[in-house]
Amino acid sequence: METLIPTINRLQEVFLTVGAEVIQLPQIVVVGSQSSGKSSVLESLVGRDFLPRGSGIVTRRPLVLQLVNVAPLQERQKTENGNGVRQNAPNSHPAVKAEEWGTFLHCKNQIFTDFMEIRHEIEAETARSSGDNKGISPEPIYLKIFSPKVLNLTLVDLPGITKVPVGDQPEDIEAQVQEMILSFISNPNSLILAVSPANSDLATSDALKLAREVDPDGRRTLLVISKLDLMDAGTDALEVLLGRVIPVKLGIIGVVNRSQHDINTQKSLEDSMRDELAFLQRHYPSLVSRAGSRYLAKTLSRLLMHHIRDCLPDLKTRVTVLSAQYQARLNGYGQPVEDHSATLLQIVTKFASDYCNTIEGTARHIQTSELCGGARMCYIFHETFGRTLQSIDPLGGLTDLDVLTAIRNATGPRPALFVPEVSFELLVKRQIKRLEEPSLRCVELVHEELQRIIQHCSSFSTQELLRFPKLHDSIVEVVTGLLRKRLPITNEMVHNLVAIELAYINTKHPDFTDAAQVSASVNSQQAEGLDGGKRWKNEKVSEEKAPAAGFGSPSKGQAINLLDTAVPASRKLSAKEQRDCEVIQRLIKSYFLIVRKSIQDSVPKTVMHFLVNFVKEHLQSELVGQLYKQPLLQELLIESQDTAQQRTEVAQMLEALKKANNIISEIRETHLW
Repeated sequence: METLIPTINRLQEVFLTVGAEVIQLPQIVVVGSQSSGKSSVLESLVGRDFLPRGSGIVTRRPLVLQLVNVAPLQERQKTENGNGVRQNAPNSHPAVKAEEWGTFLHCKNQIFTDFMEIRHEIEAETARSSGDNKGISPEPIYLKIFSPKVLNLTLVDLPGITKVPVGDQPEDIEAQVQEMILSFISNPNSLILAVSPANSDLATSDALKLAREVDPDGRRTLLVISKLDLMDAGTDALEVLLGRVIPVKLGIIGVVNRSQHDINTQKSLEDSMRDELAFLQRHYPSLVSRAGSRYLAKTLSRLLMHHIRDCLPDLKTRVTVLSAQYQARLNGYGQPVEDHSATLLQIVTKFASDYCNTIEGTARHIQTSELCGGARMCYIFHETFGRTLQSIDPLGGLTDLDVLTAIRNATGPRPALFVPEVSFELLVKRQIKRLEEPSLRCVELVHEELQRIIQHCSSFSTQELLRFPKLHDSIVEVVTGLLRKRLPITNEMVHNLVAIELAYINTKHPDFTDAAQVSASVNSQQAEGLDGGKRWKNEKVSEEKAPAAGFGSPSKGQAINLLDTAVPASRKLSAKEQRDCEVIQRLIKSYFLIVRKSIQDSVPKTVMHFLVNFVKEHLQSELVGQLYKQPLLQELLIESQDTAQQRTEVAQMLEALKKANNIISEIRETHLW
């Protein structure tokens, strides 16, 4: 059991080298209001004056204090001489020629044998990060004290809880201090040493209030009642110390602090402890064996050892799990590049393979939130493009007057006996031309998806690619350039598909309705709607007798320019005009549907051949041709600073975890009980 606290100290030193807070180690956190006597309690545990003194807030940075029990100087000298004690025995420290000494983490290999120098170093290090005034800092100071008079302990002294800012302290100093304290005592593996002065009401104790916030059951809180000798005459703290006012599970211990007069007169701690014992014997004879600084030190050491014993199994599990996680992270960062050529080819090949697999739908990382790659292209072809073509009305934008005008323009100065074929071709080409815009939009959508696949592969491709930002940018640039070159070629081919349909209107297409049949069908339908055909003849006669539509009878002697007369926007068509318009419209619709079906089938095939499949087949060769050049290899495979730094940090953390695992493994289970 005695080895547990030194083991935790060793673990703390291991993790301090990497600045890691992933492991929450067991320790005792000292919490109390400003001037509650925290520093005096700590000095009584050490038996030496070493903490800064003064008015106001003195402790302005967390002080992590490791107390290490060592053999007396004479025994260590015997160890050095080999007289009866094994060389390099634990806690022997034969090289230090002092009874007691201290070391700081920030002062490498420097040993302080004068405790006044330790105080000055704490003050100087505090001022370095917190300023010369009263500012605070969350950055801890790590101090280790070796002495034959101390028990093995690990304590954290925190700034006292304050209410009003002084000096260069910010307005929210109270909130900052409380946040700092909570960050330490929230650690479930920490014990809370709450210090509250006897001359204040325990119900208003700030230290106890904070402890209750994170430890409501009080399972890891020990209460110290300081300044027992400063209570008003006629009063005592017996009820409080017996736990009858506020019960605390780990116990309540009363101590007597040195007064400011004792400090000023440099009264030794040995004399102070004798006076403390005498005071307790006079005023609290029934509690002498359970009060005082010596009893506090023994209790803290015992509680910490038992607490470490309880935490050790979970601690070992945590170290094992973290080791596996950091090993996986280190593997992900890869090793420093040795063979630049092989590394470049490997990364390029992997990227090209991932790109093609994403199109084919065989990639390892399949999106579940949205369509991507080949699945999105399929959606574009058959849903987006297909629905757009289906929504185009074969006769959209064509009015009866447009059709009639085209027929008249095709006949010239002579009235037509039959529907002219030229008018049909003119109008159907106009409708077919409307298929070009959605077809080009289909190409654009597929091109955009091919661009998106680049980012998709960059995100889910090998960690190697993310290590080299210049290579990543170069690959993106090459693929983007390849797509940019293929886009106009594909657009031209799609444009040609429509141009091909416009070049020759194949009225002999097997699926095209025969014009004679359409004309006969329209005539029969029109005949059924007329009274034996007589009505049509009468209308014809009336049309011939009636004045020309749209022209009024001119007054005598008034000159009329017929070309300037406006044609009416709409009028009632004659039966023959209706018949001719319907014939043309049916023929346009029939042929348009044939062309639309052809375009809907041909455009996806064209896009796949000239854009998608071409990029798939030539991607790797394009990447190798553009990037596999000796002058570029060194430049492209320069790691980002973040990656190199993260690999170093992860490697250091993994090494620390391995050391921690070895340290924990040294403790046999028989030592825990």
